[in-house]
Amino acid sequence: MSIELDHTLVAAADRRASAELLAKILDVPWSETGVGPFCPVFVNDGLTLDFDQAGAFPIQHFCFRMSDAEFDALVTRLQSLGIDYRSTPHGPVDRQINTHHGGRIVYWSKPDGHVWEALTVSYARRT
Repeated sequence: MSIELDHTLVAAADRRASAELLAKILDVPWSETGVGPFCPVFVNDGLTLDFDQAGAFPIQHFCFRMSDAEFDALVTRLQSLGIDYRSTPHGPVDRQINTHHGGRIVYWSKPDGHVWEALTVSYARRT
């Protein structure tokens, strides 16, 4: 068996609101309750993001690879939800798509100021 990430915790100011918003952005299911005190977002059959209420927390980076059709739908949802997006991880809001790595990339910072990224071709691994 290969090693795969099964779940990870995502620090949130409001676990319920944050889980619900990310689930809307990604168009995936979520639950108000999970194992322990978490609000899980079921990204796919193999990955769950468990939102956990926290006080001060560091900003984290989460990246999702998806098909072109899923990417287009995600950008449309960002626009319809009024969520600002950008072409770089930490740059200004430019409502642009990055195409510098052989695919398309978009970044946004809701929920909770984390750096969320969606891309169609991985620049981190070429296989």
